[in-house]
Amino acid sequence: MEVEWRPFYLRPDTPPEGMELPEYITRGRASGSEERLRQMANSFGLEFVSVNRILNTRLAHEATEYARVHGKGNEFHRVVFLKVYAQGQDISKWDVLRAAAIEVGLDADEMQNDVEAGKYTAYVAQQVQEAYQIGVSGVPTYVINDKYALVGAQPYEVFKNALVQIKLKEQG
Repeated sequence: MEVEWRPFYLRPDTPPEGMELPEYITRGRASGSEERLRQMANSFGLEFVSVNRILNTRLAHEATEYARVHGKGNEFHRVVFLKVYAQGQDISKWDVLRAAAIEVGLDADEMQNDVEAGKYTAYVAQQVQEAYQIGVSGVPTYVINDKYALVGAQPYEVFKNALVQIKLKEQG
């Protein structure tokens, strides 16, 4: 199975500096909505840090496209996720993205120059538009075989069961 990460903006109106979390999110956290995510992360020996603001992810998506073009997309994506959700870092900042690039063996100067020059802007915008067109409305959304979607952070068993069902449906 191959995983291909695609960009999506939950809040396309997020300003470059980010924004405060809406009340419904802070209210949900108070009721324990993130506890399942924390438990899932901890079960794999990972830390989970709640994001305190809505981050503008445009630069991160375009930097990820640079990494993908240079054969390091999955590695870069993984490091960026760890920086946000395990270390609480702001991926709208170049120092964080540059550190991720260096960590996976990419040229941070070239990445920043290419992204700032807009080399990946149109492609990322097209990918986001395609996500909206196929009905993506939340993250993560896992699209399997370009037909089936699983929404939200799901345990391994959900994926395993879904793949079995998809295989049976496509064979039958």
